[in-house]
Amino acid sequence: MSTGISTYLANAWFDALGNATSFSVATVYIQLHIGDPGAAGTANTATETTRKSCSFAAASGGAIASDADVTWTSIAGSQDATHFSLWDASSSGNFLGSGTITANAYSAGDTYTIPSGQLTLSLTVAA
Repeated sequence: MSTGISTYLANAWFDALGNATSFSVATVYIQLHIGDPGAAGTANTATETTRKSCSFAAASGGAIASDADVTWTSIAGSQDATHFSLWDASSSGNFLGSGTITANAYSAGDTYTIPSGQLTLSLTVAA
């Protein structure tokens, strides 16, 4: 899975770097999409609108990976999740970024899981 960061997140990181302010996100939430979420993270939302919390292992080599399964149970609607968005709140909040996932069709009532380690966020690191 790959990701692109939002303008909000980029600005927060640069402010923390250049202005000696601190920045952290207490909990990251993931929302499913059936197409590109767009620049605001609100386009092509899946019928399943519940955002699930996700935790990550320590960063290494310019990347972090999820360290626990992210699971939706009794999922709403039958669709094909192709993208995800990241948020700093379970509803509303700030859009942090988005990315693609391996297309996975699901049916209403199914359990849908992104296995531990399968959600990886990375940036290009200068050599």
